Amino acid sequence: MSKVNELKEKGNQALNAEKFDEAIAAYTEAIGLDEKNHVLYSNRSAAYAKAGKFAEALEDAERTIKINPTWAKGYSRKGAAAAGLGDYMKAFEAYNEGLKHDPQNAILLQGRQEITAAVLQHMQGMNSTPMDVDPPASNSTTASSKPAEQPKPTEAPKPAEPNLEEMTEEERQKYKAKKEKEAGNMAYKKKDFDVALKHYNAALELDPTDITFYNNIAAVHFERKDFEECIKTCEKGIEVGRENRADFKLIGKAFARIGNSYRKLEDYHKAKMYYEKAMSEHRTPEVKTSLSEVESKIKEEERKAYIDPAKAEEEKEKGNELFKKGDYSTAIKHYSEAIRRNPDDPKLYSNRAACYTKLAAFDLGLQDCETCIRLDEKFIKGYIRKGKILQGMQKTSKASAAYQKALEMDPNNAEALEGYRACALNLQRNPQEVLKNAMNDPEVQQILKDPAMRLILEQMQNDPNAVKEHLQNPAIADKIMKLMESGIIQIH
Repeated sequence: MSKVNELKEKGNQALNAEKFDEAIAAYTEAIGLDEKNHVLYSNRSAAYAKAGKFAEALEDAERTIKINPTWAKGYSRKGAAAAGLGDYMKAFEAYNEGLKHDPQNAILLQGRQEITAAVLQHMQGMNSTPMDVDPPASNSTTASSKPAEQPKPTEAPKPAEPNLEEMTEEERQKYKAKKEKEAGNMAYKKKDFDVALKHYNAALELDPTDITFYNNIAAVHFERKDFEECIKTCEKGIEVGRENRADFKLIGKAFARIGNSYRKLEDYHKAKMYYEKAMSEHRTPEVKTSLSEVESKIKEEERKAYIDPAKAEEEKEKGNELFKKGDYSTAIKHYSEAIRRNPDDPKLYSNRAACYTKLAAFDLGLQDCETCIRLDEKFIKGYIRKGKILQGMQKTSKASAAYQKALEMDPNNAEALEGYRACALNLQRNPQEVLKNAMNDPEVQQILKDPAMRLILEQMQNDPNAVKEHLQNPAIADKIMKLMESGIIQIH
């Protein structure tokens, strides 16, 4: 199982156990290793939604859709997140868009139905008039027979505007700055960034001691992708905030935005530094998640930067010399360094597997053989090493199958022939032991219980040539190969 799949499975288990922060952290680390995996964003969206973090859930759902626009689950995630934020129209549109790709999807159909019901209920609630006054004592009409007018619901009184003349000059400036900021926020929400910036700058001129206005201006620069200017503005805001004893949360927000800017600029080390500064001011799950993501990115970049095939070859030669001298432990160190320098070379894993075999560390050797074969399915030595290790582990049937794979590629390979014959001889000597081991395998038990497979096995026993016909069916071929690996079926 790859590291990404391990982390995904860890996240799934945490999510099922309702350990949402653990699930989010696991999915985040996996995303750092595989940023194009839409399933990871989908799963993290689900975790955020269950944790009540619907804004983050919506962002991940939209990333899911961007990576794979035809995957229905992305739209169901977006619908659920939007509904959690109370944006029923966006939720409805998400479910409808998803149904264009999968018209029979039960989750999307149910989601749309629930949103429709919620909207209707909301509208009914808006249309109902609260009884602010007692109803009339009777239904009698006036002399003119006109129905009595229903009293209009009273509106909540608006807060009185402060009297600017009663304020000090400083209070007036701060009040005007607040109004400019509110106007800027309205424009920002409409993505009218020119107008928003105009109002935020006006607010700053009126009250240059408030870090909030620097943070707002920086947010506009960030949305415009002017990350350098965003960083400068945040740094100035932090300086002003420190001088005026600003809330730690506001200073933390500025540090986090600097981190976000450096992340967009792909300077992950600086992003990490500023996320850590943000965490020291005010810890938030969002910054913690961002920090985990950039740390994963840094590790991956360092791993890639360390790759050097020439140095890997040098380390391999050192390992070969030590192997010849019988110093297997030190040879392993050099092969391991060679693998770090060139992790896609199957020969390096094969060489290290040979060392592990000499030291009877069969589990580690087997892992290297599997990696070797995964990197190059045609690398015959990988199968031979695997066969030798499985022999050492007393797994004769599986060793025989590994040698058979090698012989399929090179029928005259001396090592593979010798290993295969040794396995065949051992199987002939201990048929009961082979059968006993095979019958302990749940997969073998299931195959032998299948009536169709039992019939096929009888045909093969009566007519050995029947196996060629059955091997044409991939499903049956897999089962026959499993029985051959376990030693139930033997070919002489």
